[in-house]
Amino acid sequence: MTKAQEVKPWMYVLTVGLGVLLNPLNSSMIAVALTDLQREYHLTFADASWLISAFYIASAAAQPVMGKFSDMFGHKRLFITGLIIVALSSALAPFSPNYWALVGFRALQAVGSSTLFPSGMAVIRSEITQGQAQALSAVAVFSSVSAAFGPSIGGFLVGTWNWEAIFLVNLPLIILGVVLALVILPGGREVNVKLKRIDFSGIALFCVFIVAFILFLLSLGESIRWWAVPVFMVALAAFGYVEKKREEPFIDLGALKSNTKVTLVYLQFLIINIVFYCIFFGMPTFLQQVSHYNESKTGLIMLAVAGFGVVLAPLAGYWIDRAGSKPPLILGSFFMLVGMAGMLTIHEGTALGWLVVVLSLLGVSNGLNNISMQTALYDFVTPEETGTASGLFQTSRYLGAIFSSTLLGLLLDKHMDVLHLHYVVMVCAVLSVVITILSWRLPSKKQARLEH
Repeated sequence: MTKAQEVKPWMYVLTVGLGVLLNPLNSSMIAVALTDLQREYHLTFADASWLISAFYIASAAAQPVMGKFSDMFGHKRLFITGLIIVALSSALAPFSPNYWALVGFRALQAVGSSTLFPSGMAVIRSEITQGQAQALSAVAVFSSVSAAFGPSIGGFLVGTWNWEAIFLVNLPLIILGVVLALVILPGGREVNVKLKRIDFSGIALFCVFIVAFILFLLSLGESIRWWAVPVFMVALAAFGYVEKKREEPFIDLGALKSNTKVTLVYLQFLIINIVFYCIFFGMPTFLQQVSHYNESKTGLIMLAVAGFGVVLAPLAGYWIDRAGSKPPLILGSFFMLVGMAGMLTIHEGTALGWLVVVLSLLGVSNGLNNISMQTALYDFVTPEETGTASGLFQTSRYLGAIFSSTLLGLLLDKHMDVLHLHYVVMVCAVLSVVITILSWRLPSKKQARLEH
């Protein structure tokens, strides 16, 4: 009897799930800790926003690299390596000598946790042959639940101890994950290094033009960094040139140009995530600094946004199976617009009940939009393109999060008050209108099948 036959499928799911949850958990726990970190390091909100941007830039760059490294070095080796990287960065972060060292540890944490998803998914696909879809869905629950409960967990940890606790909480999870990985995951795969497959130059240029663009935008409220403009333009042009020449590019620009429906899906998902993360990262700071809620209560209030995404996912999936992606997306856009109207009524003394109602409306929108966009993507790609398309879909999510933190840094930098929160909401309301238009333009289920 082989090891794969001896190991129960749920043991693979548990082992992989413990690793996969680390990226979304650490990306969302920081939301409630930003206020404490601003006080600790005497930061503006723009400075603090790099804790968000650095994590997502590193995640966007690392995901495709680590997927190919997993194929080269073996899934088990990469999975355990990723856990060790997260452990080191999490253990060292509380002892950061300065703020930018902390940003560096956050980026390293993102690189390590980005290793876990592709290597873990590869294990599930190779070792579980019966009920594979259920196993993949179960692993997805680890990811979605950890993201949803991240602000609540972060709020409890920061409120009970301090911001350092959101890093140290990873260590017991990682220790358990390493032990399970050593015992459960299959090993023995030969190393087959083909570094030419990895688009290092494209990834480097991507990071340069994104960072330059962020630096320019964040400087608009003060001394403008004009030097960032030519850096951005040169890096972007070089990125386009390099990607066209690569056989396996980081971002396949030719495919984006040839399949405009898929490109519009990526664009719509990017905008959805700008709106979502503006609320997800902006509201905790507003609730703490303006409404004077403590960290624990802030975390619980924010559960209204992310929690609905988890609850509605199976219901939205059932609806999509019957009617296609378009109707849930249109309803999600409607809830987003209504939620933005509700956000404009929020001020420093808004009743707790109304806060929860408004954030719940946005949570319903998030729950409908997320799964609908994913299924809409698969309507326009072939089975052979699924892997590449899914990678770019995640990149769209990361870019949305990066741009949201930049928008928050620009508008709330030195003005965390009701008026400037409403400025953010008005920008998000305009983006919500764009999302609604794109949702209406999406082909119906019948049209998608005919075109596909």
